[in-house]
Amino acid sequence: MPRLSHTAARAVRAIKPRGAAKPASVGAAIERCARELRRARVFFGHGTTDARDEAAELVFFVAGLAHELGAGAYPRLLTPRQEARIEALLQRRIVERIPLAYLTHRAFFAGLELYVDERVLVPRSPIAELAINRFEPWIRAAGVRRILDIGTGSGAIALACARAFPRARVDATDISAAALQVCRRNVRRLGLGGRVTALQSDYFSRVPRRRYDIIVSNPPYVGRAEMRTLPHEYRHEPELGLASGIDGLDAVRAIFADARSYLEDEGILVVEVGNTETELLRAFPRLPFVWPRIAMGGGGVFLLRARDLQVPAGESKRGG
Repeated sequence: MPRLSHTAARAVRAIKPRGAAKPASVGAAIERCARELRRARVFFGHGTTDARDEAAELVFFVAGLAHELGAGAYPRLLTPRQEARIEALLQRRIVERIPLAYLTHRAFFAGLELYVDERVLVPRSPIAELAINRFEPWIRAAGVRRILDIGTGSGAIALACARAFPRARVDATDISAAALQVCRRNVRRLGLGGRVTALQSDYFSRVPRRRYDIIVSNPPYVGRAEMRTLPHEYRHEPELGLASGIDGLDAVRAIFADARSYLEDEGILVVEVGNTETELLRAFPRLPFVWPRIAMGGGGVFLLRARDLQVPAGESKRGG
């Protein structure tokens, strides 16, 4: 049996001094972790929504429990080793401000469990809901045969699309070779290698000359000023996946430049721009953006039909 780290060993002594304390239950551990996370005022949003949500993920991960068990798992007792591991991860989360997904190396997206580490952003795009709903009513799902995911990172959106469209082939591109290593790992673990291809490409530079029914992207969209104010947790994520010029629109401009020539005539472009929505509307006032309602929360995702992607002259100046 491997030895506990110094941090974990100290946690055991803190939790069970001289063997006097009773084993903690799953529910009690969740409550305690939630209190500590609230007190520390860490930032949530990397796959969890609040202190209790994150505490439940931490405890269930260490205890090896499926989230489907819900409150039915709360009476279960934790072993001393599990309590120590929870404490060690909790302290790293609080002291180092590392997103929990990087500590557990797992994230959930559109019903899929994915491997993640600091080579990729933690998947959290509201595009997940649109993929689950097969981008209806904006496209006829039965006719979708090819999908392109630009800036795939962990492969989350590409893999969600592959699951939603079982007859479609998906090209998942990223400029980062390191990110594509993570993507390919997730492709293998989900058994989707026959339909999902990971390609290194700077936007469309190495994308095969073919037409897609759907082009989807969660590209970098954080402007220079906003980058300086992001919570500490974001510093653990690759800047390449966040920063996008002065106004946050460099990536969107690059996508607009070539998307039309890669889309089928009835195809759609779906892109997340988050808080940069206002800048987008100012930069492209004549484009007929559709903003789907996201029932599970989140926003800043627009949709354009192929026929609408003739960017008017004078509306594509680079933000720098």
